[in-house]
Amino acid sequence: MSDRHTPLSLVLRYAALIAVSAVMIGPFLWLLSLSVRGGGNIYEMRLIPSVMTLDTYREVWTDYQLAGNFLNSVLVAVLSVVLTVLLAGTAAYPLARHTFRGRQLVFLAILSTMMVPFQVYMVPLVLLCKDIGLSDAAVNLPGPLDGLEGIARRLRAAVAVVLPFSVSAFGVFLLRQHFLGVPRDLEEAARIDGAGEFTIWRVVMMPLAKPAVATLAIFTFVFSWSNFLWPLLILSREETYTLPVRIAQLSGALIRSTNTLAAASVIAIVPVIVFFLIFQRWFIQGATLGAVKG
Repeated sequence: MSDRHTPLSLVLRYAALIAVSAVMIGPFLWLLSLSVRGGGNIYEMRLIPSVMTLDTYREVWTDYQLAGNFLNSVLVAVLSVVLTVLLAGTAAYPLARHTFRGRQLVFLAILSTMMVPFQVYMVPLVLLCKDIGLSDAAVNLPGPLDGLEGIARRLRAAVAVVLPFSVSAFGVFLLRQHFLGVPRDLEEAARIDGAGEFTIWRVVMMPLAKPAVATLAIFTFVFSWSNFLWPLLILSREETYTLPVRIAQLSGALIRSTNTLAAASVIAIVPVIVFFLIFQRWFIQGATLGAVKG
């Protein structure tokens, strides 16, 4: 038996894994513990509080009207994932499977946009979006954003947040790398059966790109859900704010209510964890695609 399979090596290996897991998961568990503590035991040094309550979640969800901001973030994240996957897939397909003059130049031009910091074009982009009406000005009206009309106005605000960043150079690169690895025989067989280019992309290429699509969806969801600066710049009414902006706004009001602020933070973190757990089976495979094919 080799040394790496000895009981001592296994104990050390599992001890290292437990230590790393504690470092990674520990802060979230402490935040979760802090969010359910009663007012009198906020600062006690124990993971499981002696007095537990869920009133903090009720307070932040209803009294501070975080439910509407949660809906705004859901609309932004879902719309961002859908648009990014569709646009990146349609751009990556011809760059990977078709031969035309200037293909590599176009691909390099798309990749070069990743080197431009957002702060360089932030102010011109804000001015442009406001000039063409792509802001929440249409929803910045008095009255609550309730009912179908309210959802439509929230969706308009979500479009203002999502549309300027709906084309992802990283997404084009990731899906192109995967499309390059798809055998030509599948594509030719679909053409023999009479399938057009859109049908080939929809029926053959995209289903085979599930690992890459899942990876892109996870990165896009995390980025759009946690994005703070752009929604802060483009949105002007707190009812249309996304969750990170609203929580940052409430941090001053909740500075003396640590457990309530912790509850708001847990509400903001849980959807990201759930989304990752749904797509994790494809994530590792999709994350390594870029190193396989050049």
